[in-house]
Amino acid sequence: MTETRGGEIRHFDHPGAGRRRAKATPKGRGVDLEALEAVRVLLGDRPRRRDLLVEHLHLIQDRYGQLSAAHLAALADEMRLALAEVYETATFYAHFDIVKEDDAALAPLVVRVCDSITCELFGAEGLLKQLQGLADAGKLGRGRVVRAPCLGLCDQAPAVEVGHHFLHRADPPAVLDAIQRGDTRPHIPTYIDYDRYVAGGGYQLLARVRSGALTVDAILDFIEKAGLRGLGGAGFPTARKWRSVRGEPGPRLMAVNGDEGEPGTFKDRHYLDTDPHRFLEGMLIAAAVVEATDIYVYLRDEYPAAREIMARELAKLPPTLFEGAGPTIHLRRGAGAYICGEESSMLESIEGKRGLPRNRPPFPFQVGLFGRPTLINNIETLYWVRHIVETGQPPLRSYSVSGRVKNPGVKIVPPGITVRKLIDEHCGGMQDGHAFKAYLPGGASGGILPASLDELPLDFGQLEKHGCFVGSHAVVILSDHDDMKAVALNLMRFFEDESCGQCTPCRAGTEKAVQLMDRPRWDDALLQELSTVMRDASICGLGQAAANPLLSVLKHFREEVLS
Repeated sequence: MTETRGGEIRHFDHPGAGRRRAKATPKGRGVDLEALEAVRVLLGDRPRRRDLLVEHLHLIQDRYGQLSAAHLAALADEMRLALAEVYETATFYAHFDIVKEDDAALAPLVVRVCDSITCELFGAEGLLKQLQGLADAGKLGRGRVVRAPCLGLCDQAPAVEVGHHFLHRADPPAVLDAIQRGDTRPHIPTYIDYDRYVAGGGYQLLARVRSGALTVDAILDFIEKAGLRGLGGAGFPTARKWRSVRGEPGPRLMAVNGDEGEPGTFKDRHYLDTDPHRFLEGMLIAAAVVEATDIYVYLRDEYPAAREIMARELAKLPPTLFEGAGPTIHLRRGAGAYICGEESSMLESIEGKRGLPRNRPPFPFQVGLFGRPTLINNIETLYWVRHIVETGQPPLRSYSVSGRVKNPGVKIVPPGITVRKLIDEHCGGMQDGHAFKAYLPGGASGGILPASLDELPLDFGQLEKHGCFVGSHAVVILSDHDDMKAVALNLMRFFEDESCGQCTPCRAGTEKAVQLMDRPRWDDALLQELSTVMRDASICGLGQAAANPLLSVLKHFREEVLS
């Protein structure tokens, strides 16, 4: 028997399911009975499993706008965890606000001002100062203003999140108006729902796979011939990954990476907000290929509208989709940590822990989620599965374009397009008064190229000889109005903020790089040496790629940044 609750479809006999009251008291702290009862009411009949810790922390944060010491102790008691385990997880994520016993309560409404590179180009810093001034003057009521990394609205810069309501091209009057009207809920866009998707032939391909009319080998051949690769940034061949997981002994799991936090990237949000079932059908086909018993869909917390859409539409899926070999689907919520876009960090977060990258080997296809072989795919990768099998054609490519162009947005075009064609043929050209100067071909970590290299194919394996990569296909256009030192510093500050802190080369390296780059004159030799250490010694891709923008401007804009 299955049940949908809060977007999670699960079996009642799932290991650990059912309410379990804790009796033990965490060492060193008594439990406030009122807080304990409040936590029990919030959790209701949800299981008290460790892997649901982040979900339970969200319940408290959503209800009270903060996490008090009393509620953390009560949650630890209810879940039979040490208080240290709960505290270390809660303090890791940016969207959990910890209030100590002697601190004053925080204002419950959070106003997040995006300070990523594109929003910075369009005045985010000035907007942040204006809003902080209004908050200090008491004009934002119960709202408090904080900086936020990329909100996935780069085409609508500057972006501000009021509660869970996102303001496009925001200014102070719009923020004040939203607060005064209490408009803090996500605005759900028009999208293709279950009925409309089925009317257009949706889930027929899945039915053919489930019935055996289309074999697993045939699916794998389609995916391989189409050249589908991971579109979250790494670009690993999809068919090879699916075969690797199938080659491991079961039971197997699947995890979907929807933690789209790379500055400049918003393509996954586009697909979730417009055509979620095409992604879901691709996901279920992939799960059928690897015979996954459970699927965990991990969505970044900055996408509340997409999360609500997913919860609605998962609840509409008929039981027939889950009969026999049908998997159990779990919708999981990130909590503001860019590092959880790294696949092993995401697995740690799904397990209810801090999102610290794992050392490899073993790789996730061997030992992944809960120690089981796990297939990990990005949302866009799965979105193209139906197109590939039904048409026999390779997928198109989704470029998130923002910056100094007239018409930014997701541009769905053949892979390998040049930035010049993107600007001229798909973005209406440069903004008036701006001349094309440089571009980020793959988001914050993909490096920076000069306008003179505007005819390079934006595809995997084409940019590496220039010290860059296409990554998640996030293209940020810069103009002659933009200071390359300021651009590189903005990107390095992002990596400094988002470093998980596990390894010294990344933790200390990004901090030192920011200090060196924030000086009037850059020390070229020292920055080069520091970049080499970060690249060669960091555990995961964050530290390894953090210096790419710095090295790019030193190479292509040397005179400007060293003068």
